[in-house]
Amino acid sequence: MRNNLVRICFALLCLSAYSGLACAQDVSFLRHNSILDSLQSITDSTIPSNGDVNPYGVAFVPANFPAGGSIAAGNVLVSNFNSNSGQEGTGTTIVSIWPTGQQTLFATSPLIGLSTALGVLSRGFVIVGNVPVTYPGGVSTPGQGSLQIFDRNGNLVSTLNDATLLDSPWDLTINDEGSTAQVFVSNVISGTVTRLNFSVSNSGVQLVSKTLIGSGFGHQIVPAIVAVGPTGLAFDSYHDVLYVASTADNAIFGIGEAGKRTNSAGTGFTVFADQTHLHGPLGLVLAPNGNLITANGDGVNAGGTQNDLVEFTKEGRLVATYQLDGGALGAAFGIASSVSQGAIRFAAVDDDLNTLTIWTLRSPF
Repeated sequence: MRNNLVRICFALLCLSAYSGLACAQDVSFLRHNSILDSLQSITDSTIPSNGDVNPYGVAFVPANFPAGGSIAAGNVLVSNFNSNSGQEGTGTTIVSIWPTGQQTLFATSPLIGLSTALGVLSRGFVIVGNVPVTYPGGVSTPGQGSLQIFDRNGNLVSTLNDATLLDSPWDLTINDEGSTAQVFVSNVISGTVTRLNFSVSNSGVQLVSKTLIGSGFGHQIVPAIVAVGPTGLAFDSYHDVLYVASTADNAIFGIGEAGKRTNSAGTGFTVFADQTHLHGPLGLVLAPNGNLITANGDGVNAGGTQNDLVEFTKEGRLVATYQLDGGALGAAFGIASSVSQGAIRFAAVDDDLNTLTIWTLRSPF
């Protein structure tokens, strides 16, 4: 009875949040040992036939995505960072997990090291970033990255390169408005955030402008794990704030006027810097209840519970934690959420087990 009440209240609050109404801050998405543990879920392997491992990026295919392609609305895409050799930054595949749990290969990139920078445009295109890694003298060395755009059948249609503004796309988030889109990209090697403005049609994607909107985030090459720097991004379009999970700084920052600013805000303002519960934040998402959720990568500030998903308010108050994996450190990475047709869905990769879990909460309304 209590679990049913929690689900109904949570659904009401999530739906009100998406309607622009106030959402009570004492209701959590990740109520420990309650919400996610009790929801309907599926878990599937993210390893394609070529053996790529280390899933990083996660993105839902939106409800209005055009039909007729090799992916469909409701699918979840996952990008792989490593090849079957296990070497960091050598993976080339994006897989699609269907609502039934079936996995199919969506695309194979000509570039290596597909990162957490993965997103889907509602007009029928998929954007993915890469940070390639080579091994001169046996030492992992990240190189110049890029953004690639694929059509809904997994065909590469364009590649964007910029040695300054897109040097190492590590994560991204999209403000999708149909015929236009803003894509926010974090660069792990330079510690910067770039906004790209696109014009989008059913037949193609055209870059309109690129603007540096964030800089000065902690960043460092770490051969054992490639690099640490700004990673997860979440955009609040109503308040025009971009939230940044800065791994090296072990903090979450906010950049104001992110959708329209013409210069860098530096690191913006600090949102959440709980040194007890943050351990190298990576993926970041704005949850349906209005809170933020980050995935602890355990690469910095060792200690505490490992592989945690941490939920907190935009005002910086801790709400809840959820342990994704009790095994090896660094299992939590990319996360995503979606609300569509009365269903609230949350997805997270486990890059220790090479799996994706999708939780579904169906609204009673």
